Amino acid sequence: MVVRRLLRGETGPTGGPAFTDLLGTCLSWSEGACVVQPEEGPAVTIALADIVSGKPVPPRPASRLRVSTREVEGRTAALWPGTERVALGEWELRSQPDDGTRLRKRANSCLAIGDPGRPVADAAAEVVAFYEARSREPLAQVEAGSDVEDQLHALGWRDLGYGEAELRLASVSRVRRTLGRQRHDVELSVTGARAVASAGSGCDPLAEGRAHVDGDWLAIHDLTVDPGHRRRGLASAVLAELLDWGAEQGALTAWLHVETANADGTAFWEALGFAPHHTCRYYRAPQPGAGQ
Repeated sequence: MVVRRLLRGETGPTGGPAFTDLLGTCLSWSEGACVVQPEEGPAVTIALADIVSGKPVPPRPASRLRVSTREVEGRTAALWPGTERVALGEWELRSQPDDGTRLRKRANSCLAIGDPGRPVADAAAEVVAFYEARSREPLAQVEAGSDVEDQLHALGWRDLGYGEAELRLASVSRVRRTLGRQRHDVELSVTGARAVASAGSGCDPLAEGRAHVDGDWLAIHDLTVDPGHRRRGLASAVLAELLDWGAEQGALTAWLHVETANADGTAFWEALGFAPHHTCRYYRAPQPGAGQ
């Protein structure tokens, strides 16, 4: 936001009161004062009585969009803290414990993005050995159009055929303003850095979504709406609650995965301002004895 404030005791160029503008993130607004964090330097406390005007301005998301694919995808680690993770250069071998819950591809595949620190053929062999030792199908998550994808394909690895997904980013504040005021009541349950928001009474909510805060990043995932109650604003209400909570924790950037085959989901996030950062696909290792 940008705040114009009175500079008490100072005179402006026309002989009247002096004013100055401050651009930054509003950290708090209570007890007669507003605290604004500029891009550089310490936070500034402004008496509400000294504020002449103020307005929200969109943050600059470009720096987030310049973050590397490897760094952004690495943030998924926080979603499944119990997952086994083994570094393979910049690649990461991931195996989720079989605790009876749904096994997710992102937690049970090699994050094959970046430099594995050895020839890709050798790294691919290590991936196969890792998952075979755990009785799992060897899978690799690759960035679409990358050199790693081309090299794995040349080694006989093949596109899984489903699960291709875009990672999208957006400003928490901008999306929250886009959503506006909501008409549905939403319950929020928070455990540490995680939150679950649900709309609808009873143990089987009509809509539900989850979020996780990691520094100033907010992960949005598992947003679902009962098929019989879609297009009633329930998803927006749940998302607004999660964004409010994330903003309170200091989150500035929201991110999520949406499968490219999910046209309705892609349109929903696109309309809210979530911009595509990159696309990932899953590749499976060649079967023993299979021709290339």
